[in-house]
Amino acid sequence: MKTVNKIVFTDIESIPQLVKDFLNQEIKGFEKNTFSFDNFSQQIHQKQNSFDNFQREIMLKIFTEQLSHLKLSSKQKENIESLKSPNTFTITTGHQLNLFSGPVFFVYKILQTIKTCTHLKQKFQDFNFVPVYWMASEDHDFAEINHFKTENNYYEINEKSGGAVGRIKIGDTFFISEFEKEFKDSIFGTELILMLKEAYKVGNTLTEAIQILVNRLFSEFGLLILDGDSKELKNQVKDIFKDELINFSLHDTSKEKVDFLTEKYGKVQVNPREINLFYLSETRDRIDFDGENYFVVDTDKKFTKEEILAELENFPERFSPNALMRPVYQEKVLPNLAYIGGNAEIMYWLELKDYFAKINIPFPILIPRNSMLFIKEKTLGKIEKLDLRIEDFFQNFTKITNAKILENNFILESLDGQENSLIHNFSELKSLAETTEKSFGNMVKAEEIRQLKSFKRMRKRLLHAEKIKQNELLERLEMLFLDVHPAKTWQERIFNFSVFFADYGYSWLESCLEEMEVEQSKLIIVAI
Repeated sequence: MKTVNKIVFTDIESIPQLVKDFLNQEIKGFEKNTFSFDNFSQQIHQKQNSFDNFQREIMLKIFTEQLSHLKLSSKQKENIESLKSPNTFTITTGHQLNLFSGPVFFVYKILQTIKTCTHLKQKFQDFNFVPVYWMASEDHDFAEINHFKTENNYYEINEKSGGAVGRIKIGDTFFISEFEKEFKDSIFGTELILMLKEAYKVGNTLTEAIQILVNRLFSEFGLLILDGDSKELKNQVKDIFKDELINFSLHDTSKEKVDFLTEKYGKVQVNPREINLFYLSETRDRIDFDGENYFVVDTDKKFTKEEILAELENFPERFSPNALMRPVYQEKVLPNLAYIGGNAEIMYWLELKDYFAKINIPFPILIPRNSMLFIKEKTLGKIEKLDLRIEDFFQNFTKITNAKILENNFILESLDGQENSLIHNFSELKSLAETTEKSFGNMVKAEEIRQLKSFKRMRKRLLHAEKIKQNELLERLEMLFLDVHPAKTWQERIFNFSVFFADYGYSWLESCLEEMEVEQSKLIIVAI
């Protein structure tokens, strides 16, 4: 494996403009929430003053209990023990409980979290930094997480859904035998199969499955895993949930930021609701208010104000944060300094800055996660033969294809020359027309526009004709694009980690970790 390029996100056309502006510190009010050691220094001070010893005791107890059934490495045990100290902080990433981890970027964001902790320790030697993976175990959209893809197959699990996905017990293991057929002859296929069988044992919940899998992959790196589906953790956010139920605070406080982002960037990632909480029972359903009573959407559950506050007081575990409230929950219960997430996650975190200020919780540093692409040397060779660069495939590839099809085209050169001559001639004619009656000058301008449109149509027809003539070249370009972008999107959003682990094993994780960037968000391209 050899890294062939690292492209900063700000140079990639498809990265959302909001994320680019955030990284370039061009969004007012967020300058201190980007990666810099000065910002981390300030964040350490703020979090130290807002996270007390009582919270640390609860956190330590929860980690100890939730991870008790796993075989922990010495590094993990050391990290848990260090959480007692007011000089220990967390760096967190979060993700859904996708089957067998889902798309491979799940692995990348965890590795970046681990490396960020190591990097910070080198700079701030008096402090400790612990990587944490927050499990989105309360999500209820099972269809989003019940599958994964390899180069050759699609794997799916079928279970009864509707409630918190983490509580679903595994009964369907047919996908394991199918997976075994695909990978039994791979170098590290046996390891993958054992991993899958251990995690997705009949009777395990999806929470337990992901805990087992993630621990097997990352225990030696010291990663801690946290499940937010916890009564004791939610006890700490009862006041925030109560305020949300009574005053709709997240919606009202974030309105100015949401309006600003909408006006500047066209839309926001997630629109806040008046109440950003679900009610968790056998199903997970949204809580709403009709002006008199609180009700659970799509059920017959209804509460008066007094009743729902009593329910929250006695059963906080029944109240589940939505996508916008979850960051608040996380930052309340962890001594967290930074969150590492995908572009979409960063975009909805930005909506919450004013709300964090209102409830007096430090808003974390936000780090858009790195992306990675593993590409075959053979494919790179084909790209070079066409006089293209791998980075071309992350710009507007339609424009690049069209330019390649019309490269050194003598007809296009003639068209360009004739058009330039036309523009020059009309420029002289327009100057002369200004000396006579106005309507004549307008006619000259209109005629220029008409004739220039003809050149535009001719170029379009020429491109169409050349695509037919050079069909073989067009097919080669399209096939290369699909080699780089399987299913026409980024590789990391399609393939499962098993595609790469099968050939390289744990050394692949080490290589990813070594190449992972910390201080800048980049697309890292590796030849294999």
